[in-house]
Amino acid sequence: MSEPDFYTTIEKPSTAEFKDRGSKFIAYAFPIETAEDFKKQLQILKKEHPKAVHHCFAYRIGTDGNNFRSSDDGEPSGTAGKPILGQIDSKDLVNVAVIVVRYWGGTLLGVPGLINAYKVSTAMALQVTPIVQKQVELTYSIEFDYTQMNDVMMILKQYNCRVISQEAQLFCMLKTGIPKNRLQEVLYRLNDLQNVSVKKSG
Repeated sequence: MSEPDFYTTIEKPSTAEFKDRGSKFIAYAFPIETAEDFKKQLQILKKEHPKAVHHCFAYRIGTDGNNFRSSDDGEPSGTAGKPILGQIDSKDLVNVAVIVVRYWGGTLLGVPGLINAYKVSTAMALQVTPIVQKQVELTYSIEFDYTQMNDVMMILKQYNCRVISQEAQLFCMLKTGIPKNRLQEVLYRLNDLQNVSVKKSG
């Protein structure tokens, strides 16, 4: 199966709250690019909610289907992380994480109750944030003489390439995300320029 040219994700963070028999479930959904992004968010929420009994989560990154994680964080196995991931997947979202913070309300909810609470709070958070389609990008480094800046930028703009980072010394070094479905054209145009070197980067 070849990777798609586009993927669906959320544009900005959102939050939603669900209550059941005194327990409070606050779901935080946010866009992420890497597992590091996720870890930072988890640390922030743990500081914000030090009295919460559980910080359960799930995330999925990238379009190959292999980069995902879910955690029940002490809840009965399969009652939190899986339902959260299930909601992300039911909307075909990637580069998305959801953390559900639970405050204990004194009454046991049982396995079906927990599954429902994590599922519903996640679904609510994902409903209130815009879902967007983005292009799958491949990252390339371009090295060129600064006099060619305009030529290089013109090509990148024309094909909706994203500039990730840029440094200019004697030579300019530019890291760019090239839409997968325009890759051949972009590389062809860049390689056409004199003294411009293009190579794939991680």
